[in-house]
Amino acid sequence: MALKSTIFKAALSIADIDHNYYADHALTLARHPSETDERMMIRLAALALQAHQLQDVCNGDGTLAFGAGLSDPDDPDVSLTDFTGHKRVWVEVGQPEEKPMLKACQKSDQVLVYCFHHAAEVWWKTMENKVSRMDKLQVWRVPTEASQALAKLAQRSMQLQATVQEGALMMSDSKDTVEIECLRWK
Repeated sequence: MALKSTIFKAALSIADIDHNYYADHALTLARHPSETDERMMIRLAALALQAHQLQDVCNGDGTLAFGAGLSDPDDPDVSLTDFTGHKRVWVEVGQPEEKPMLKACQKSDQVLVYCFHHAAEVWWKTMENKVSRMDKLQVWRVPTEASQALAKLAQRSMQLQATVQEGALMMSDSKDTVEIECLRWK
């Protein structure tokens, strides 16, 4: 019998000072049995970092959502889809291969990869030249210490605040705060 995904609920209040975006999001995250809390929370952080595009790109008339995640490798981890059904923003978490990134660039206006694993530098050395011509692609490195601290905020029911200021994300619950300053590789 196949294992089922674990459902997490998150009430996420976003204050993106950099982009003048302030909103509350009621989110449901399905964590695949092979997905870690760390990866799931990076998906949530990526959504918080890109939520402003709901207003900036779609003028509020779009859908910001989690994809099927590890259950469907052809689906983004996070996406912004406009009212016509066109993917405007495609977000991948982890260390994807070249072909899926190329496909994402063909299907979306903008593709962002948030890598966080301790071996991300090794992955990037093998990928940097392969993806250099992908103009729609951005690659961001989430520091390992920050991603591991973020994983500690994971609860089945979460009340989180996300503040984006000067490019940094501060994610907090009622007890702890994690500051994440992503490094742009591409």
